[in-house]
Amino acid sequence: MKSVESSSDRGPAVGRGPRMRAAVLAATISELTAAGYAALTVDAVAQRAGVHKTTIYRNWKTSDELVADALTGHFAADIPIPDTGAAESDLRALARSLVATMTTDAGRALLTTALSDAVRTPRLAEIKRALFEDRFRQAEPVVTRAVERGELLAGTDPAELLKALVAPIWFRLAFTGEPVDEATADRAVAVALAAAHAGVLRSP
Repeated sequence: MKSVESSSDRGPAVGRGPRMRAAVLAATISELTAAGYAALTVDAVAQRAGVHKTTIYRNWKTSDELVADALTGHFAADIPIPDTGAAESDLRALARSLVATMTTDAGRALLTTALSDAVRTPRLAEIKRALFEDRFRQAEPVVTRAVERGELLAGTDPAELLKALVAPIWFRLAFTGEPVDEATADRAVAVALAAAHAGVLRSP
């Protein structure tokens, strides 16, 4: 865990309270996107936000707490669960939403943090678990409804189907660096549905 330092360096004033907090958290996301978790410093965040470093120290004891708050603020809300009446369009909406989210600055910041040593920090590990596992849980009704309508085979495992849906998108984001767009999302849907129809995503 990185410890905080003391300094009197000042950037352009942004005031106090909610305005200051919003500026610091936005600056943290920008720094994560630009430099990554390992290179993030309180100095750089303070300069980008236009605040004293001491202002950050008074509100966040460590840079890990700062990162945790910045990511939570962007991703804590429940995701909207589509219910179009058809499995393909529901899954397409989920996949396109994931692409839209992960290609924002905040999404790229989450990606760099999730792939770094930050996940060894208990609070950041908890946030990662909540952001990914909870979203799978929230989206499971999409698969359950499709099974009930007879669109998917009985016994199709919702978690396994959703992992199959996310995997091609995540692979491009995290490993190959290939472009990720709505076409990527739509292909991921086709792959996940093909696997489900083949019966390979059934619960044991």
